[in-house]
Parts: sequence; C-alpha cells; structure tokens
Amino acid sequence: MLTALMTAPVFAETSDHIEQYQLNMTKGVTDISAGVYDMHMLMFIICVVIGAGVFIAMFISMYFHRKSRGAKPANFHESVKVEIAWTVIPFVILVFMAVPAMNLLIDMEDASEPDVSILVTGSQWKWHYKYMDNDVEYYSKMATQAEQISGKLPKGENYLLEVDRPLIIPTGQKVRFLITSDDVIHSWWVPDFGFKQDANPGFINDAWTKVNEPGIYRGQCAELCGKDHGFMPIVVIAKEPAEYDKWIAEQQAIQQKAKAEEQRLLAMNMTMDEAMDLGGKVYNANCAACHMPNGEGLPGVFPSLKGSQIATTDQPKHIDILVNGVTGTAMQAYAKQLTMSEIAAVVTYERNAWGNDTGDLVQAKDINSAMNGQ
Repeated sequence: MLTALMTAPVFAETSDHIEQYQLNMTKGVTDISAGVYDMHMLMFIICVVIGAGVFIAMFISMYFHRKSRGAKPANFHESVKVEIAWTVIPFVILVFMAVPAMNLLIDMEDASEPDVSILVTGSQWKWHYKYMDNDVEYYSKMATQAEQISGKLPKGENYLLEVDRPLIIPTGQKVRFLITSDDVIHSWWVPDFGFKQDANPGFINDAWTKVNEPGIYRGQCAELCGKDHGFMPIVVIAKEPAEYDKWIAEQQAIQQKAKAEEQRLLAMNMTMDEAMDLGGKVYNANCAACHMPNGEGLPGVFPSLKGSQIATTDQPKHIDILVNGVTGTAMQAYAKQLTMSEIAAVVTYERNAWGNDTGDLVQAKDINSAMNGQ
C-alpha cells in the first residue's frame, strides 16, 4: 500500500525532467516521503533475497539431484522441524516488515498540532484552497492553453500540470490539509509529499506534510471524477517562512480590498453593453466547456441555454442555479467562485445571447438580494 502512494512519474520542478522517466519511485521532499521510499526499498530487498534464495535452492536441487546423476528421491512422510521452520521464519520476516511499516503509517496519520491548516475542496474540475488561520481563499484552475490540448500549439514543459493560482505553503512547518469535495469523489495527490488523500463530498479527510526544501511541486487529481478529470492539476510552491508570511499578508490585503470593492459596486449599475462584455468573458471562461460557446450544450449531457425556459423566462430560478448550483448534477455553485458583478453579468449574457433577447439586465444588487434571501 505504501509503495502504491508514490509509484508514478515525479512532478517536482526539474531542469531536464529526467526523474519523470526513472524506474524507481521518488524520495520526495518530506520526511514521510523519504520514509515511504526507504520502506519500499526495504520490502524490495527482502523480496529479492527471498526470491533469490528460493530459486537458487530450486536450481541446485534440480541440478545435483537429477535422474541422470542417479539420484534417488528421499522417502519420508513428514518433518515437524521443517514445518515449524517454514511457519516461524515467514512469521518473523512479516513482523520485521510490519513494525516499521506500522510506525510509518502512524506518523502519516498524525496530523495533530499543525502550524498551518488549509481546507482543500475539490470540484469539477478545479481546487479551492482556504487558509483556516487567515482570511485568504481562492480557486486554482488548470492554466494550460486550449490550443495546446487541441494540438494547434506545441505542448509546454508542464503540459496539463500548470495552474493559474498555485497553493503556497511554508517550508519547515507542519501543514495540515482538510480535504473534501463539493460534488463527486476527487483525490488530492502530490507525489513528492508521499501521500494521496481522497476528497469525498460530505466528509473531511485530513493529511499533512512538512516540506524541507523550497520549490515547486506538481500533482493532479488521482480519482476519476468526470470528463475533465485529466485537466485538474495541483501545483504547490513551498516558500521560506518569511516569504510565506509576506505573501499571506499581501493576499489578505488584496482580498479585503476586493470585498470592499464588491460592496461599492452594489450601489452601481452596469449598462447592457458592459454587462454583455463582462458576461461573455465570464461565460467563455467558466460555462462554455459544458454548455458550449454557442449555448447549445451537449444533448443528453449538458442542457442547452439557447431558447431554454430558464434562460428566457424564469429569471429568479436562473440566478439561483448560478448562485447555488444544482445538486446531483455537474452544475456547481458559483457564489464563491465569481463576484456578484460577474454573476449578474453572466446571467445577463445568457438571457440575451444566441437569440434569447429577453432584454433583461441583471445587476449586482439583484444577486446580493438573491444570496441573502431578500
């Protein structure tokens, strides 16, 4: 089980990516990952020694006791000593293997007394990070260009393993991850950290790491979670504690300023042109992958917005779906992912694009009222 956690390509940042093609597993950059590697090698050596011993004994027996040499088979029924030996020796070997493995597993599960706690939430198909001790949270999405995926542009060095906003953690400090999901089962996996933890909707699993070296470490969702499972990378940047504290302070200031700006915008109204322009950008970035750029969706999979009842008549229901999502479907809630102005703009866009032409102009204050049940 321990070896299964890390028997995969190494995603740590390297100049020539030689490690990505190595035959053995990576040692990683934490004490736990190094312990997993050492345990793997111990088990491997034990298996090689046992295998070599068995085959050597077998070939020696076949060579020196073959019929052409006149060997006569022994005639005996049982041997208590042999039976005791082949029971006790494997038992001793298993105990020798189990004790260090158990100690390592106990260490892996001990997420107590963390220096930093981060809530990791998987959703189709992105990660949300919330620093529990600070007023900082954000979404992290794949940053690989669509043209690279379609083959129109050459693939980059970190193809499918690059994000717009990486997770930042300090080196030399114990970081606890509280891992859950908004929709289906995901799995948060960075091979260099030496663990993989499932993200289950309605449950919180925890894991921890203590990175010893500053650097960029890459991973990905390791649980099949839908059509874009392969486009759900993880990038973690480990910084020195002083750099991390500076980054946290900067992010807190940025997010506090954004909240203040959001409140200011509640008193302002967008024109139709402004809403359509912003809404088109938001739609293409967040909605077009499922509902298609032409709004026609995928029949039987993702509903069409073009001419639909939701997008042409029931405006409150339309807003509710964008804000709260639809349980049991791939339609996720965007209340935390987009600002109220962006939600208002994309609702306006969907109600007026592709010939829907309702003339409805939704403002941020309308979204605020819907979110607060007014």
